[in-house]
Amino acid sequence: MNKIAHRGNTKGKTENENRPDYLTNAAEDHFVEVDVWCVKDKIFLGHDEPIYEVHIDFLKNHRFFCHAKNIEALHKMLKEPDIHCFWHENDLVTITSRGYVWKYP
Repeated sequence: MNKIAHRGNTKGKTENENRPDYLTNAAEDHFVEVDVWCVKDKIFLGHDEPIYEVHIDFLKNHRFFCHAKNIEALHKMLKEPDIHCFWHENDLVTITSRGYVWKYP
């Protein structure tokens, strides 16, 4: 079984979620769902809003499932074949860029 750390959280919600070092640490032992925004062609992490600016290469971690939080983020990530990403709004199911089924709880 593969575990997915939601926003990097492995033991419940914390104030550290989506922080770059927190995500990298979680990826040592888990797959990680990462919330990604694109604003003015810059990449940010954060759930409800863009908070932590990162370089696009940060998202190329093979253990990351990058959740596009706006359509601009999806378009930007789809140009990078090494980024595993997906996007959904009210959909119960979506397909990731690598063909995985992502199910909304």
